Amino acid sequence: MKTTMSLITAAAILTGGAFVNTPQAQGHGHVIQTPAEAQWGPAPPMVPPGAEIAVLSGDPGKAAPYAVRLKFPANYAIPAHSHPTDENVVVVTGGLTLGMGDKLVKSAGAGKTLGPGGYALMPANMNHFAYTTTPTTIVLYGQGPVEFKYVNPSDDPRHTKTAARPEESSPNQD
Repeated sequence: MKTTMSLITAAAILTGGAFVNTPQAQGHGHVIQTPAEAQWGPAPPMVPPGAEIAVLSGDPGKAAPYAVRLKFPANYAIPAHSHPTDENVVVVTGGLTLGMGDKLVKSAGAGKTLGPGGYALMPANMNHFAYTTTPTTIVLYGQGPVEFKYVNPSDDPRHTKTAARPEESSPNQD
């Protein structure tokens, strides 16, 4: 089942529908959803492996408003990057540390940790980084299309060929 979902996700990414994984994302109607009703899947390959996404509304891959939930494991990090549009972040559970600059820095004073209810606005084209120390869920919303431009191109997980994303790895063959 995991392999099938990975293939579906890969096909969606290659055809431009990388984010559309829920019925709510298809239309422009109302959405009323509890956290338990979220339909989670692997996050797009523009973020490091291990994150999960649930599209709440819109299509983040298109030039239109969108809202998504993102779930990060403990000790997850997104290296310094920017986006072509503003990014609004609300922490739902856990804690997300955000910092500005051209390099991910985890030393004291380099960023600010937001707990549940915390909000951040990352303006378009501003270099920033993020990391967690505990499992964390956020709501991310704004105007699409969502794109990541990593400050250091070698940090971009789309260019990593040596390490397979967890949802793409095959079970151990003994």
